[in-house]
Amino acid sequence: MPLEMRAMASSLVAAGRALSPAWQAALVRLGAVWAVLLAIFASDWAAMARQWWDISTYNHIVLIPAILAWLVWQRWPELQKLEPKAWWPGLALFAGAAFLWLLGAISGLDLARQAGVVAMLGAAVPLLLGVRVAAGLVFPLAYLVFLVPVGEELINVLQMITAEITIALTHLSGIPAVIDGVFIDTPAGLFEVAEACSGVKFLIAMVAFGVLAANVCFVSWRRRAAMLVACVIVPIVANGIRAWGTIYAAQIFGVEVAAGFDHIVYGWFFFAIVLALVIVGAWRFFDRPTNVPMIDVEAIRTSPWLGRLEAKSVSAGKALVALAVVLIATRSWAFAAETLEAPMPSHIDLPQVPGWTRVDYSPRIWWEPRAEGAEHRLLGRYQDEAGRQVDVFIALYSRQGEGHEAGGFGQGALMPESPWSWQSPGPAFGAGKSDRLLGNGTVERVAVTWYRNGDLLSGSNARLKLAVIADHLLFRARPTATLILSAEDMPQGTAGQAIARFRASTGPLGPWMDRMTGVR
Repeated sequence: MPLEMRAMASSLVAAGRALSPAWQAALVRLGAVWAVLLAIFASDWAAMARQWWDISTYNHIVLIPAILAWLVWQRWPELQKLEPKAWWPGLALFAGAAFLWLLGAISGLDLARQAGVVAMLGAAVPLLLGVRVAAGLVFPLAYLVFLVPVGEELINVLQMITAEITIALTHLSGIPAVIDGVFIDTPAGLFEVAEACSGVKFLIAMVAFGVLAANVCFVSWRRRAAMLVACVIVPIVANGIRAWGTIYAAQIFGVEVAAGFDHIVYGWFFFAIVLALVIVGAWRFFDRPTNVPMIDVEAIRTSPWLGRLEAKSVSAGKALVALAVVLIATRSWAFAAETLEAPMPSHIDLPQVPGWTRVDYSPRIWWEPRAEGAEHRLLGRYQDEAGRQVDVFIALYSRQGEGHEAGGFGQGALMPESPWSWQSPGPAFGAGKSDRLLGNGTVERVAVTWYRNGDLLSGSNARLKLAVIADHLLFRARPTATLILSAEDMPQGTAGQAIARFRASTGPLGPWMDRMTGVR
């Protein structure tokens, strides 16, 4: 065990023996509540832990609990000078965190569920220890947010940014290259800025480090802001340079040698280099004096506005009872909402479309959207007199939730672990979500996605989640449909043109989907 960790453990043991009876009772209550929360929401914590361990984007999170303990240990000598008191407005914070979990539970949005369980742990602190203690722990409580595995939503954006940096550097180095979305064609071969090369895992880890360093190493808010800006810009630019370096090396040594070297460098070794560069650059600007308490306990103790807030204290027993009521109500509401299921038709069929005829589905590279948990799925191909072809995929769900998420990760037009890769945003189709896909580096396809729930017709997963949340909060059972129109580029015209002509032939898309799925 490192010396600092041993010192921290010894200090905590010694401090525990010297605690006042008020602190001992308050910590016992807080520990018991945390144990109950971890038990009740064990499935959510287990899902997060699997993400921390199995997904490289979130591997750094395994260090966050130790960092949180260290942050509390830094403040512990000063915190003991405060008196813990249960504070009833903390119940509003706890109820808000529980409601956030509820929204995630009834919509299938894991991010909201996980943010909710983390927030409940944090909200229990002001509820059971009081507003002054919470003021002393405000940074560690805020730092809890880094336990939530979030950030993969930035992958496509970072892919595009990395590709733009890479092509600019490639041209500056004198290498002829053509960019198409996230694909860069050079004399040595075709290169893809894949999801794994987007740099998202380094950006997320650097932001977590930057926030920690800004608090621990700086006092000036300007220097803190500069540190955070550096922790965003440096990993993005460095990742673009790394991608360019691979392409440049491939022109000299060949693709296999360059790719092999990139696989060795690209990992936490690369992150360590970037981290070292940021630390070296920031070192001379550190302005927090050593051996100075991390919090000003006297200012916390004498603060008039904290005094006014502390006047809203409540007995610990009442706080615990209120907390239990919130938990029971939240779990009961979630259970009732999860049992909602809309009635389903016995079967659905692809309809006749004026000017188009059903033909055999025979794509050059097999493409089949994923819709796990849907009660009905259909995939077929239409062709018009000019030879244009459009593929139609429809999925119908009786409910949305765990394992039944129309817009969930890995669902929809891009098939995971398939010959298809995301290339770039596709041409605009109103409210639909348009993507360009590339199969085996040769076949281009456009896929446009719409979701239908009640009167909602949108390609936005966020808007679908909001509609599902509203349904479940009102205990309203309504089906959800996913429609994907897709086409490959052909001599008869581009994929976008084929989809636009098909889209014009269906008439208003919402009613057309309703008739096809038989829900209205």
